[in-house]
Amino acid sequence: MTPRARVERALSGGHSATVPFTLYECFLAPGAAEREMRNRGLCIVNRLPVFQTHRPNVRTTQHTWWEHGRKLTRTSHETPHGTLTSVLEDAGFTSWRHELLLKRPEDYAAIRFFLRDEVYTPDYAGFVRAEEDADGDSICRANFGLEPLQELISGGIMTMERFCEEWMERRDEVLALYALLVANRRKIYPLVAESPAGHANYGGNVTPEIIGPKVFEEYYLPHYYEAAEVMHRHGKLIGCHFDANNRIIASAIASTPLDYIEAFTPAPDTDMTLAEARASWPGKVLWINFPSSLHLRSDDRVEQATVNLLEEAGSVEGLLFGITENMPLDRWQNSCRAIMAGLDRHAQEHAWRYQ
Repeated sequence: MTPRARVERALSGGHSATVPFTLYECFLAPGAAEREMRNRGLCIVNRLPVFQTHRPNVRTTQHTWWEHGRKLTRTSHETPHGTLTSVLEDAGFTSWRHELLLKRPEDYAAIRFFLRDEVYTPDYAGFVRAEEDADGDSICRANFGLEPLQELISGGIMTMERFCEEWMERRDEVLALYALLVANRRKIYPLVAESPAGHANYGGNVTPEIIGPKVFEEYYLPHYYEAAEVMHRHGKLIGCHFDANNRIIASAIASTPLDYIEAFTPAPDTDMTLAEARASWPGKVLWINFPSSLHLRSDDRVEQATVNLLEEAGSVEGLLFGITENMPLDRWQNSCRAIMAGLDRHAQEHAWRYQ
């Protein structure tokens, strides 16, 4: 089986000769270690868009400059209600946000226009080409964007701290933006479902300590149901990137029609073990993030930690190991090799589980 086929089998709730191991495309530097791990079955997760966003009535410009060795970019969006600006710092696979769109209450009118102006068009050619070029060596994943409320918390409109303040002081303004984002997401659902992608993530990076179970159930769950209904109608899978302390929303997650939970990070890095996640979310595929803190251990201990996690999971059906967070630059090669060694060792020692 190709690496992609093994991932697809696990995503459907099955298993293959070993539990699949995956890395995001941005974490794998070309070289001997990359070539070795791909030959051993590592599957690259290539995250690609399947739609384009246009704002025909907003004029957007960018200015990039260097400051003390840092690359900064200011983006300006001119609307009839004022100009919105943001400043981001390039940080490799991610970016640091120094300035976001909402700076004062008067900015709400411009942000409403900015969101209302969004138009979406399908963009499938690049996705199809990437899958054909990989020829089973990687799996391509589509994305809906963040959940509507999460878009306000961590999507670039306002900081998390500012969201908390606005939620208490100007909730009507926040909910007006939320309503626009809900309408926008509903336009995206069919574009993703009708795309060549077999699976797609909807949002994630939810911080339960900030929103709490009540807000999660009221403002997040309905959108998983809506998107899943469209995806399932087209025979596609849908999941979410839940990588935080999920204990207080675990029962709510269990009630969703999500097919898989991606980036779940077991203890010691969060408040749930892998065994607890299996018990809390029966019937859902677990695509875990190998706990980041464990990369700092010796190779032997990383390998053993991998075996221990597999034992904790109980069943290998519907289970995938992945890396969804950056790793120490001096450890990633050996740590990933050790994880793969642990996966292989468990498969050899418990061959009956893989029959």
